[in-house]
Amino acid sequence: MTDMMAERTQLVTDIMDGKIPKRVPVVGLFAHEFAIQYAGKDLKEVQWDTTDLEACFEKVCDDFYSDLLPVSAFRMPSFYKVLGSRNFVMGSNGFLQHPEVEGLKVEDYDDFIASPYNCIVEKVLPNLYSELNSDPATRSLVMAKAFKAYTDENNNLFRIYGNLVNKYNYCTSTFFAGFCEAPFDILTDQLRGFKNISLDVRRIPDKVEAAVNAATPLMIKMGTQPFPNKYNATFIPLHMAPYLRTKDFERLYWPSFKKLVEGLAEKGMRANLFVEQDWMRYLDYLEELPAGTIMQFEYGDPKLIKEKLGKKHIIGGLYPLTLLKTGTKQECVDKAKELIDIMAPGGNYCFGFDKVIITLDSVNVENTKAVLDYVANNASY
Repeated sequence: MTDMMAERTQLVTDIMDGKIPKRVPVVGLFAHEFAIQYAGKDLKEVQWDTTDLEACFEKVCDDFYSDLLPVSAFRMPSFYKVLGSRNFVMGSNGFLQHPEVEGLKVEDYDDFIASPYNCIVEKVLPNLYSELNSDPATRSLVMAKAFKAYTDENNNLFRIYGNLVNKYNYCTSTFFAGFCEAPFDILTDQLRGFKNISLDVRRIPDKVEAAVNAATPLMIKMGTQPFPNKYNATFIPLHMAPYLRTKDFERLYWPSFKKLVEGLAEKGMRANLFVEQDWMRYLDYLEELPAGTIMQFEYGDPKLIKEKLGKKHIIGGLYPLTLLKTGTKQECVDKAKELIDIMAPGGNYCFGFDKVIITLDSVNVENTKAVLDYVANNASY
């Protein structure tokens, strides 16, 4: 391990141990779509033939400061194409889209509640993936092809990640060692859809409650890392809570989600939450989660977030990508300074943007570089 890698790793392990690090860790997050565009490559071509993907990632690593690996590819199109996916579809612009889908019919709630895994295999997957809606022999062949494509893609990505971590001396810990969803969110995103779940909450809340409870053990299993490590984290994007009435959140969203995070903690893992949209009315709930939970906020009052959560949890996010697009370089740097002055005192803070940077035109590149460099050089304790 080089001195730079050791120093960066120490920053993150100190944060996760509840210690004040030498300086604020910088977490730059760029999607593979941005990296491909930034490198001047064709977005559609590189996603199907990933020969040039590593070079695209290197371009981002060369030009943008981060203490953790700043680039990742979360979903590649190959295995979705093999499956005939309806829930993730490649758009004509080269971006993978997530259309509104209904994987679980309302009449199948009882089957899901009784045996969620069996219901997913027997009913949900054929609804979401057209090539699985066939005879058993054909389904087996399709699933084998898709799994081969999935493992090939991921093995290549993990090889690239390892190369980049070593070449650029990034921190060896990761905030993305596993992935799952809150039980209510998986019910919404992949099973019922936004429209249907909104109706279900009002018409059949008892079944919704039973379904999220049934899904919770599956989400704990899904989020369990192959080699649990308190210095890594399982990523959980939070979707539906801001769209729920508080009373529905308290009954249908929070109990199963809390059980999920606590279940991961009991196995020696911590959660890395992307707190999407505005969770300000739920800050007291988030405070109840196991100490050291990582929370990257999209919106909110940084002073109140720091006051309520900053002593117990690791907080970040909130820097607006819109300012990187529209502001002057000085305005962008001043905003970073403002957030650091509020969030950094006492530790438990990682600098990051309010969203992953996905498209090249969503930010001004020079502003983005200036902000990341400023934090790296001026956020020492």
